Amino acid sequence: MSLRQEQKDATRKRVLDAARELFDSDGYEETTVRGIARRAEVSVGSVFTTFSCKRDILNHVMQDRLEGLYAELDRVAPKLRGSTSDRLRSIFAIHYAFEAHRTNLFLAFISSAFDGALQDAGRPRRITPRLWRILRGCLSDGRDRGEVDAEADLDLLADLLISAYVWTYRLAACENADAEAMSKVMDRNIGVIAAGFAPRARPET
Repeated sequence: MSLRQEQKDATRKRVLDAARELFDSDGYEETTVRGIARRAEVSVGSVFTTFSCKRDILNHVMQDRLEGLYAELDRVAPKLRGSTSDRLRSIFAIHYAFEAHRTNLFLAFISSAFDGALQDAGRPRRITPRLWRILRGCLSDGRDRGEVDAEADLDLLADLLISAYVWTYRLAACENADAEAMSKVMDRNIGVIAAGFAPRARPET
């Protein structure tokens, strides 16, 4: 690795470390690129040589942060036991427990998803695409086992689950709810959604 690349990587790390702390403490709206540069002790121009905007910085913060979690979910999801709804509950419980250590950071991430280009960035699957794929895989396995209706729209169901999951974070924002409290609400949401995707008898033709 060249000296220039080493310097670029070091700057990137400083920017992401500074951004992580500011987004967690100040939220998405209050954090600025200038503030991130000041905390990282680099120029604003140096920030923009690697990142296109504030949202891009936060996306990279979350990608780095969640990589280990999603790698673990990819590994354990196929081994989870129980019904499809039970497996979905386990997946979300793992996610809530992980995010409980940085709830404000995830709230900032949700805020960024609805900033600017709402039509594109605000789509549920674009908020947490790795989690969306894990959920869709769980639903697909459930359909193979006969627990999810054969005609169910799996993409739409995964979108619905992500939307319900993200919405529970209003409890953290407004009521300071912890991972256990949000998991209980999400468990009920999954029960309602599961009732909708359960196989149903169709009239004979």
